[in-house]
Amino acid sequence: MSNRLSRRGFIALLTGFVAAAGVSCSRILNGLLNGDVTADPTQTPPGLRVTSEPIPSETFDEPEPIEEHDEGVIENPEAALPPQGMADFGLRVIHVYSSDATFWDYGNNYYGSYVNQSVVNEMVDQGVIELTGSSGVSDAWRELVPGYRPGKTSIAVKVNFNNSISTCGGCLVDCDDYQLKIDAVIHPINSIIRGLKQAYPEFEYSDIWVYDATIGSKPPVSQRLLKVRFKDGCQYPGVRFFDQGCCEAASFASEQEDAVVNWRTPSGVQAPPLQKITDVLIQATYLINIPILKRHGGAGVSLGFKNHFGSIDNCPELHDWVCFNWNVANYSTRYNPLVDIYQNPHIVGKTVLTLGDGLFGDRAGNANKPAPWDSFGGEAPNSLFFSTDPVAIDCVMGDFLHYEGYHGGLWKGSDDYLKLAAESELGEHERGDPWGNGYQRIDYFSTSL
Repeated sequence: MSNRLSRRGFIALLTGFVAAAGVSCSRILNGLLNGDVTADPTQTPPGLRVTSEPIPSETFDEPEPIEEHDEGVIENPEAALPPQGMADFGLRVIHVYSSDATFWDYGNNYYGSYVNQSVVNEMVDQGVIELTGSSGVSDAWRELVPGYRPGKTSIAVKVNFNNSISTCGGCLVDCDDYQLKIDAVIHPINSIIRGLKQAYPEFEYSDIWVYDATIGSKPPVSQRLLKVRFKDGCQYPGVRFFDQGCCEAASFASEQEDAVVNWRTPSGVQAPPLQKITDVLIQATYLINIPILKRHGGAGVSLGFKNHFGSIDNCPELHDWVCFNWNVANYSTRYNPLVDIYQNPHIVGKTVLTLGDGLFGDRAGNANKPAPWDSFGGEAPNSLFFSTDPVAIDCVMGDFLHYEGYHGGLWKGSDDYLKLAAESELGEHERGDPWGNGYQRIDYFSTSL
């Protein structure tokens, strides 16, 4: 495997590029923020290389046929104990790309049926190895999820089903446009479980809790439902699924003090309404956040932080506080509730990985049928992103959306919440060019399979 370009080496290369091109770093970053720098699809991200060596991987048995898990109350008395020895890989953000990850024709068949699971397995393996600096898949997952004990260590997986609000059933052929609006696909979750099984041969599939707990004041419109077509793609028996109507109930019954989000509004800013964290997350030991790479019509982007609108009990009431592009009275550049939601101890204290799903993404908004991306040569992004820094990974994914150039790139203000998150010491905020000059502070690395 090729050696990683050091930070010092990267800065030296960047300095040389700037000198040769006769432009300044400030001009590049200002151009990014103002939308007057255009992505060049012929460029490759800094550090991009083709992996020719096989990914270190242990022998692994094929999964058993899927079985239904009996519905019931979450019982995991030791799961809510604070995780011990969680790894922090600093400002590192890994981008893994493979042109073979998807093969959809953008027609009327469900896009989730056109994902290559074996390629996604390789992408996730490579991503966690690069992120942790480990020698193999098992070591990487033991770094990310330390001290696993069967039946006592539960791993919540937050997926995004923003557009699944109609029925539990799913269409496999002749789907209408609404059924084809972007939602989570099962493949990264299969890959995560596969890796955990390699790290811990005793791993119990029922220790994976996949959820989107969103519910609003006007159900079923605000409910997010994990469809049959999504669950049927799970390769492992016993995995538990939670939502508000199609799976086990993602309840909000906890009376713990930290089950309520603590709003830290500054003087002169109206506080949002009371919100609770789902019991699924309160009872989990660890959390893996899987946002989708997509724009948003009101908030600019919908990435890792906004994905946790699906971890609280009434997110529609919060949109006035985050959607600067709508005519609302509550938005403020001095405050964003996404930061306070993330600072809840059951999120900030349990998140071991953010895995950004850019297999298809939504280049235009948050509720569209996936479309080809200009910046990826008229194909799907076919990308996955990995980090333990929630701010840095949202910055990088946001920059990919900006350089896609839809309607001139991201609106000014799209990263206001990330500036506030960085001020709250949740991670590193930096805008950069993932297709060219990269970043000076974020340790960004891109690799191609």
